[in-house]
Amino acid sequence: MNPIKPTIKTEILPILLIVLAIISSFYFYVHFPERIPIHWNFAGEVDNYGSRTVGAFLFPIIILGMYIMFLFLPLIDPKKERYQQFKKVYHIFKNFMVFFMVAIYFITGFNALGYNISVSLWVPMLVGILFIIIGNYMGKIKPNWFMGIRTPWTLSSEEVWNKTHRFGGKMFILSGVLMVLIPFIPVNFKIWVFGIVLTLILSGTIGYSYIAYTKKKTKK
Repeated sequence: MNPIKPTIKTEILPILLIVLAIISSFYFYVHFPERIPIHWNFAGEVDNYGSRTVGAFLFPIIILGMYIMFLFLPLIDPKKERYQQFKKVYHIFKNFMVFFMVAIYFITGFNALGYNISVSLWVPMLVGILFIIIGNYMGKIKPNWFMGIRTPWTLSSEEVWNKTHRFGGKMFILSGVLMVLIPFIPVNFKIWVFGIVLTLILSGTIGYSYIAYTKKKTKK
């Protein structure tokens, strides 16, 4: 039995979003030009292009694969019994990740069709919201092998795991707020703010887990 116990209630939203993306992919394929933008720099300028086939179908395939992975990873996790303790959080993560990916797909897709949708505005804001949601629930994740902050120190001690996830959650929330603000920051400063975001995430995960483990070991 799957420890996250998926039901119609927990899966209806991601399934509908995936079906919508798959159906839309055929519309995009028919209406896309031969070459479409697939990457933007910090200034919001297109710096890479791809074929309409890649632009139309790659993202839905990735989203579907990600969703299937979310469903089956708990089944093969040696610590699968722990998922029952945070299955609600797991479903929230899963569903919002699908929503996030589908939203990015439509933003970039309609942009490629010529609609005036600012990728440099909406993508950082969505990433920021994703970070805030992850940070808000991170402290409720229990030890497992696939989800959460998995470092040698968090995996060796449940106490270190819990402390790291509480602290890391705060860093993710702070990073999310900064990401939401990035579109409104002058271009020359965006890379610096992004660097701060990466530093906060790394310090709140790898750095803090090592510090917490060292303190625990010293006390012993």
